[in-house]
Amino acid sequence: MSEVFEHRVIPLATVRDPGHVDAIGDGLVNGGLPVVEVALRGEYGLAAIRRLAARGDLLVGAGTVRSGAQARDAIEAGARFVVSPGLDPEVVRCVGQAGLAVIPGVLTPTEVDTAARLGLQRVKLFPATAVDTPSLLSAYTVVFPEMLFMPSAGVTSANMAEFLSQQAVFAVSGSWITARADAGADAVADAAREAVAVAEQLAR
Repeated sequence: MSEVFEHRVIPLATVRDPGHVDAIGDGLVNGGLPVVEVALRGEYGLAAIRRLAARGDLLVGAGTVRSGAQARDAIEAGARFVVSPGLDPEVVRCVGQAGLAVIPGVLTPTEVDTAARLGLQRVKLFPATAVDTPSLLSAYTVVFPEMLFMPSAGVTSANMAEFLSQQAVFAVSGSWITARADAGADAVADAAREAVAVAEQLAR
């Protein structure tokens, strides 16, 4: 099983200022959450993946991956897992052939079923706060008992516990932790520690 699945919180970073990259990396590592999904939207995505992956103390993945070409570029840059907003069989195959974890986005029963047929057991539920997630996951657990979900979009420090308490949820993804990068590494570290503490409390 991929190392990414050992984490119950996956911080998402959309890098708009390259000066924030080191604050994100230092903060996550110091905060005890050494994993990050770097969104490819924007001009700094690939460069941020390269810089963060080169550290060696952080598990770096690529997010918002929408094509096989983007997946290959991200993997070449050092990404060790790939997250996509939708379910693209080309992305799933490309990442699978590289021996890495892929977490595609799904929302409908058809997409969940297609993901299962592609051999996946972990997917991203996107956009999570646009639907009644508890009711949706309750229904999916009955029909797709093998599938686990990572809610994303709208997940915050205030509602992450609600999502993580769902039986079918293996992790949550959100940008509230790395969004503190403009205040420095310590602010990121504080947010990371808080998230880890919530996840650990729920695991007891």
